[in-house]
Amino acid sequence: MTTADAFQIYAVYIKATPEAIWDAITKPEWSQQYGYGGLVDYDLRAGGAFRSRADDAMKEYPGVPDVIVDGEVIESDPPKKLVQTWRMLMDADNVEGFTTLTYEIVQSSRPGVAKLTVTHDLTNAPDLAEMVAGRRESEGAGGGWNEVLSGMKTLLETGQPMVNWG
Repeated sequence: MTTADAFQIYAVYIKATPEAIWDAITKPEWSQQYGYGGLVDYDLRAGGAFRSRADDAMKEYPGVPDVIVDGEVIESDPPKKLVQTWRMLMDADNVEGFTTLTYEIVQSSRPGVAKLTVTHDLTNAPDLAEMVAGRRESEGAGGGWNEVLSGMKTLLETGQPMVNWG
């Protein structure tokens, strides 16, 4: 795995406040409307638990576990920075362990626009690195972080989900 694969960095400018972006990341009523869906549950303190649970649409697929991603909060500084561990549990045959995920939100110099940078440290997780980079989209694994962030941006800017999962 190359360094570029191990440390994936994605940045997107969103016409929203840092607080709205923070809420979209940390609140289940938002998380179920973009990306792959799922209901996030954060204990937003250092050492707090993180879980993303399958929503009703996901549960229709065979073999989807109740908890699809889990981890632990390392650092929480609302609405600027969230650092956590992150482990994909969707594929029971291919669990590579915990990776580190960092969200950084800054107010842009443009009024009403904030920048969200997502850094995913996927060291020792080559299969997950392929998936979150969107390289397994043709296999039905989705477009990775690009798809997730595009969905979040669309939802926050238009009030409508990019994809109707239901």
